Amino acid sequence: MPVFDWKGYNAKGKTVSGVVDADSPRDARVKLRRDHIMVTQVKPVKGSAGAVVKKKGKDEKPAKRSLFSSELQEKLRKARGRGGGGAKSKKRLEEVGTFTRQLSTLSRANIPITESLRAIIEQTENKRLGVVYRDIRERISQGSSTADALSAHPDYFDELYVAMVRSGEAAGKLDEVLERLSVFMQEQARVRNKVAAALAYPIIMLVVGLLIVSVLMVAVVPKITQMIKGRGQELPWATQFLQDLADFLVGWWWLLLLAVIFVALLFNLYYSSEKGRLKVDTKLLRFPVLGDMLTKQALSRFSQTFATLLRSGVPVVRCLEVTKTVLGNRLLENTIDGVREKILEGADIASPIKQSGVFPPLVGYMIAVGEQSGELDSMMVQVGDSYQEEVEIATNRFTSLIEPVIILFLALLVGFIVMAILMPIMQMSQSFG
Repeated sequence: MPVFDWKGYNAKGKTVSGVVDADSPRDARVKLRRDHIMVTQVKPVKGSAGAVVKKKGKDEKPAKRSLFSSELQEKLRKARGRGGGGAKSKKRLEEVGTFTRQLSTLSRANIPITESLRAIIEQTENKRLGVVYRDIRERISQGSSTADALSAHPDYFDELYVAMVRSGEAAGKLDEVLERLSVFMQEQARVRNKVAAALAYPIIMLVVGLLIVSVLMVAVVPKITQMIKGRGQELPWATQFLQDLADFLVGWWWLLLLAVIFVALLFNLYYSSEKGRLKVDTKLLRFPVLGDMLTKQALSRFSQTFATLLRSGVPVVRCLEVTKTVLGNRLLENTIDGVREKILEGADIASPIKQSGVFPPLVGYMIAVGEQSGELDSMMVQVGDSYQEEVEIATNRFTSLIEPVIILFLALLVGFIVMAILMPIMQMSQSFG
């Protein structure tokens, strides 16, 4: 069914706009009038399914096709800033989480998938999301599976999401899989937000402290040094150093900015290479305190994702393929690839995990017990819950260590500035005395 972009006025006289699916522009106007909207403009969405073609003054329906042409999909992908690793923005993850919860609730009520999508579309305020959901519904109406329809929008639905939905469809348990996905995404968002909140305070404190120091250097120090020089006094070494630094910041700030940008570009170029990313990610995991927190966070995601996929009926090899995309560390990803290859050669899961030297012994032991008892998914849930608690402990430990370090650094910096300012003032008082 074609999708139309419309503009008009609501019953209160306010300007409104949106998208609506209808057989023709006339049908679109009729639908909108039922909602008490006075339509001023209706036009088909570019590249939409069944885009209306006018011929001899009559609307004709062309053959059905996808809501997004491949060219339009590519443009939207670039516009959304899709990174090389396929990482989603926080807002987009929240949108997908809301969509999953709604679809799970409607599916459990035995409402057909197309009708569930229609209900979600009607209450979606985001225009772009509305178009995406309409395309998914259109694809399903034309005979595509739900997983295939979702996979057409990788910016919103990643490999993990599509793999679970595909397995749920094959087993006839799509409602259960959607519920698991919803809980999984909520839990991942909770841990991610907790880590972000824990790191926000020291970062804000450091930025504010550096801003205050910059103001002192640029606005206060030059005035005091000018006053001292005006009296014919020689500046102490600390004050002279501070004056030279302030002069450099005022006169050459643009050079400093260019240097920062240049270093950032070089690092980004190095990190974009396979060798560079592997080295950086390996160093991060070995960094004191921070490395421990990052390792436990990755292991928590690995365990929970692996368990969720297993419970959804996804084969072990496919679980490993999908799970490595959520780790966010090249060393761990390469390790998972090695484990997967050994499993394809006939090995069990626990042995290559233990031999990797990257995963803690606890993970390998729990996986071995799970394989022997036939309850690997339950064991992985326990591992995930355990590491999730350790992530919170490691995060609190990191912030408890970094905060005093930042405070000490700022205290020394401000103390040096105060000393550099007070030294010539004390000399002046002694000379007057």
